[in-house]
Amino acid sequence: MLKKGVPTALPFFYPIEMKSIIIAIDGHSACGKSTLARDLARELGYAYIDTGAMYRAVTLYFLENGVDWTDPVAVKKALEDIQIEFRANGSGNQTLLNGKVVEQAIRQMQVSEQVSQVSAISAVRRAMVAQQQAMGRKRKVVLDGRDIGTVVFPDADLKIFLTASEDERVRRRFEELQAKGLSVSMAEVRKNLLDRDRIDSSREDSPLRQAEDARVLDNTHLNRAEQLALALAWVREVLEK
Repeated sequence: MLKKGVPTALPFFYPIEMKSIIIAIDGHSACGKSTLARDLARELGYAYIDTGAMYRAVTLYFLENGVDWTDPVAVKKALEDIQIEFRANGSGNQTLLNGKVVEQAIRQMQVSEQVSQVSAISAVRRAMVAQQQAMGRKRKVVLDGRDIGTVVFPDADLKIFLTASEDERVRRRFEELQAKGLSVSMAEVRKNLLDRDRIDSSREDSPLRQAEDARVLDNTHLNRAEQLALALAWVREVLEK
């Protein structure tokens, strides 16, 4: 049964060809941003841009190529050789780093432990934001990340700030990693999430924050279908303006 206040109108029947919009989803790690973004993109027939995967891909490139990300010259040179794309398949997006599928590699714990440090680098953010804005120029896109509604597309038609309790986020990430066969403790997952929250929210360049005009969606007690129904109701409101 759906919770009180959660719409039940699924699937989303609406003549979406009448209007093209940009949907920005921001929030902390393990809130389910990517899941909601993918679901919305599928229902609306929109493109999905996983900005978090882009920063993970940069981090993977730095790790695999021994790039010292404390060296601005090395970072600048490396970024010139990085091109990230997304390819849709039967189960969703695949992330391509310089033409190679890296979807599994960028989810490894070694990448998770370093991605917030790499994504805090101004040169990295500028390079990725430029690629994200180029992907979204045609509209009809759903993007998720930490600065989409504040920096990348501050004029997005719909901004959603996704949140969930700390315990729930830790549980979700722990189960996600276990399902992938990765050996990690609950304590390690909690530390990683809290460290990322701290770095993402306190970095000087494009910190994670809720846009003033964002709608807050707390999915601590919502399942996947329920959060999608609520987000689709908000999309409908925007399309009907």
